[in-house]
Amino acid sequence: MALQWFLRFGMPVLFPDTLEFAVFAGLFGGLAVIVWWAFFSRAVWPERVGAIVLMALGLMLTSKFVHASVATGMMGLMLPIFGIPVLCLAWVMWAAATRHLAGWSRWATMVAAVVLGCGLFTLVRTNGISPGAVGSDLKWRWSDTAEARMLARPVEPPAAPVAVPAVVKAPEPVAAVVPKVVVARNWAGFRGAGRNSVVSGVAIETDWTKSPPVVMWRQPVGPGWSSFAVNGDLLYTQEQRGSEELVACYNVTTGKPVWRHTDAARFWESNAGAGPRATPALHNGRVYTFGGTGILNALDALNGGVVWRRDVSADSGVKVPEWGFASSPLIVDDLVVVAAAGKLAAYDIATGEPRWSGPDGRYGYSSPHFLTIDGVPQIVLASKPGLTSFAVADGAQLWEHALPVGMRIVQPAVLADGDLLAGEGEGHNIHRVKVSHAADGAWTTEERWSSNGLKPYFSDFVIHNGHAYGVDGSILSCIDLKDGKRAWKGGRYGSGQIVLLPAQNLLLVLSDEGELALVSATPDKFTEVARMPAVQGKTWNHPVLVGDVLLVRNSEEMAAFRLTLAQR
Repeated sequence: MALQWFLRFGMPVLFPDTLEFAVFAGLFGGLAVIVWWAFFSRAVWPERVGAIVLMALGLMLTSKFVHASVATGMMGLMLPIFGIPVLCLAWVMWAAATRHLAGWSRWATMVAAVVLGCGLFTLVRTNGISPGAVGSDLKWRWSDTAEARMLARPVEPPAAPVAVPAVVKAPEPVAAVVPKVVVARNWAGFRGAGRNSVVSGVAIETDWTKSPPVVMWRQPVGPGWSSFAVNGDLLYTQEQRGSEELVACYNVTTGKPVWRHTDAARFWESNAGAGPRATPALHNGRVYTFGGTGILNALDALNGGVVWRRDVSADSGVKVPEWGFASSPLIVDDLVVVAAAGKLAAYDIATGEPRWSGPDGRYGYSSPHFLTIDGVPQIVLASKPGLTSFAVADGAQLWEHALPVGMRIVQPAVLADGDLLAGEGEGHNIHRVKVSHAADGAWTTEERWSSNGLKPYFSDFVIHNGHAYGVDGSILSCIDLKDGKRAWKGGRYGSGQIVLLPAQNLLLVLSDEGELALVSATPDKFTEVARMPAVQGKTWNHPVLVGDVLLVRNSEEMAAFRLTLAQR
């Protein structure tokens, strides 16, 4: 039993990447205890059978009374994952403490031990999966959530709208090269204009002991895993507040609300919590947003007025997936394209009328990715089949490259020679894929290599100087794009997100515990240059750097930091 508890709760403290193994070790440890008790203990047979039956009944009955977050947590397995080790401990303690008892007193204490061991789980809830040995953010059932505390605060009224530029540039085509990136104070949407988390034309001071980031403001925010879109002095994000899903505009300089648009919708699931998962997209004075239940909005970027609205779930016939709709809208030509799980849906950017839809990709949480190969503009989506490409004009399928089964979440990356880099998902291998276009119009794909040197889950990776940098498990990893071999692995950032500053060979990392770090984007060795706390709580949202302003958020708060620009 001691070994079971060490493997389940002690080992992840010493080796953070072993949590998945620890969970199974806890379950198999429980099985080992049951086998010992049933066949090798000195207890009489009625007690051997009775104790096992009581524990099974205890877990079954407890499942009827636990909080919904516990009942559905960890794919519905949270109660046995935590309950079996706890019950084993209660069982062994009971056996040791009552070895001199007999008859009904021993049976009564056995029942009491099972009731106490199971009853504990009716007193707690979870805020979702989290880093650390436990793997879940457990709280007392009666304690307020961060969202409840925020809703109890007085609502700050929006400020008067400020002028925004008339035009916000959309992503531009990629001619078999890394997409064009954004400029200062213009971040068009998810991971920037090229969806690659690259910030060009900005250099920052890296000695944070002499020139640390300065807090401009902090602002409570509703739950959600949205990042930011930015234009001028306005930022846009998505959040949940009670029964309403919000698209919110804030002032970049002050953090004050400018306007809020609400929809009567709420998405929640126990692993990641409540709120929208997608990031707004900006284009020509409008902001386009996709909610967790499938609401696609086109709003006036100045005042939040509704231009048009669609229910993508109803349009596509796709039910809300287990983790919610997570695709960030993609603007291409006169289309707004989103992924309804693994199925693309394209709408007229002016009217919101459906233009085309792709085949059912079964599942997926990645966003559509725009690129051009051999002069042909196309949209690539990572879904259950693998990587699938569609023509922009009508959604016709151009090519498909199969990948091993996995939950696709992260974005594929376009390499300098036009190859694609894509992860299988769920912490499995990464693949380099060559796409060819023949003179007769036929498309073919070929896998150049597969590597376990970088195994992304839901932390996106970046490309720089022939190498890829991303989180492998909870540790930052660098691999060579020639063969996929790992150059180095170091630093613990959990399920964090990354921004690349190519001019400085620098990664700006936001860890899943809300810490900021600067890491050298060089393949020779892992070097952490600086580190500091930024926000409190589980942080999966992508950071945004516009000029000298760094924006970060999670499901509880957002903050802006002023960075010192490097002297040139």
